[in-house]
Amino acid sequence: MPALCRDCLSQITPARRCSACGSPRVSAHPELFDLSIAHMDCDAFYASVEKRDNPALNGKPVIIGGGRRGVVSTACYIARIKGVKSAMPMFQALKLCPEAIIIKPRMEAYVEASRAIRTMMEELTPSLQPLSLDEAFLDMTGTTKLHGAPPAVMLARLIRRMKTELGLTGSIGLSHNKFLAKVASDLDKPNGFSVIGLAETQSFLKDKPVSMIWGVGAATLASLNKAGIQTFSDLLRWEQTDLIARFGGMGDRLWHLARGQDKRRVSAHEPMKSISNETTFNDDTSDPDLLDGHLWRMAEKVADRAKAKGLAGRVVVLKLKRSDFSLITRRVSLYDPTQLADRIYRTARGLFDQLNEPGPYRLLGCGLSDLSNAEGADLSGDLLDPDAGRRGKAERATDAIRERFGTKAIVKGRALR
Repeated sequence: MPALCRDCLSQITPARRCSACGSPRVSAHPELFDLSIAHMDCDAFYASVEKRDNPALNGKPVIIGGGRRGVVSTACYIARIKGVKSAMPMFQALKLCPEAIIIKPRMEAYVEASRAIRTMMEELTPSLQPLSLDEAFLDMTGTTKLHGAPPAVMLARLIRRMKTELGLTGSIGLSHNKFLAKVASDLDKPNGFSVIGLAETQSFLKDKPVSMIWGVGAATLASLNKAGIQTFSDLLRWEQTDLIARFGGMGDRLWHLARGQDKRRVSAHEPMKSISNETTFNDDTSDPDLLDGHLWRMAEKVADRAKAKGLAGRVVVLKLKRSDFSLITRRVSLYDPTQLADRIYRTARGLFDQLNEPGPYRLLGCGLSDLSNAEGADLSGDLLDPDAGRRGKAERATDAIRERFGTKAIVKGRALR
């Protein structure tokens, strides 16, 4: 059976310790040197960057996030042992780990570290698909001759470089498709290296919970459980047509994933699926002027991102979170796609008014989905709003002035609320 020491990178016979350097960090698997689809996930990335830059934090629980009213962006593993999780309300995290050190995110530092890691990955393969600042898929197919070593060795070398050159650690998942590579990277964190081979796929998945499927959130999981589906074995008992009839397009994906099948390619140009912006208020609010002002500013930010990327969206989304943390999501499809802040705002405002619910709210957000190329966007106007075309031209003119004289050259009055 092939084996690899992840510290000295020696290819050895399987043993509890490396015969070359004595390290216990030995990975062995029958298909270790045959697999080429990988997922790299940094370990507690934001918190790790903070501890690297401030050694006084080492050995202490660290939470990255907003103030008392915010949510946890990430937490170090010491805090995670206490039950702290990403996206958890900060007050709840502090109940679980009151001794935690809270640090506001320093995005510029995280972006810099992410760029350095991405450069290292690009040296391994051009087939790289970043998912966020701290994780990415890599397709290492055909790179053995280029590097003179199989993908597993080069991936172990990547993690070693991250540690020695950047002071950061990551975990590798190696398999024969993206789904299983992503699953594998979560099996042995932090600083792990896990392999799921083709031959063992069915036996590995058999009794695993369907909650491990990437993209299955609370609502989807509840629907699956209601249908009696809790494990992959449960999924295997369903016919493909029945799953599609019950769950639509998701049903077809579930049928294939239950068999460990995933034909998605690692693509450096994966299309963006949505653009959104949201904020958590310091205090719950039902102030209509405050909410309206925030909604306009969010619509502007979403529009600016859409324009910068040459995209437009056909679906406008409104998101609200009540004081009891229950979530409200509303969406509406437009006749044609838009990238105009005015149209995004007015549509989201219409969704808000239809709620007929006074609040208070702790979070507000809006966004665009069903994205496409911006060519042909906002051409039809709005037959029920004869002034929409005039406002659209004014917005385009405003964009041109801001591009020349700065973003604060023109500010709408409602943005000051």
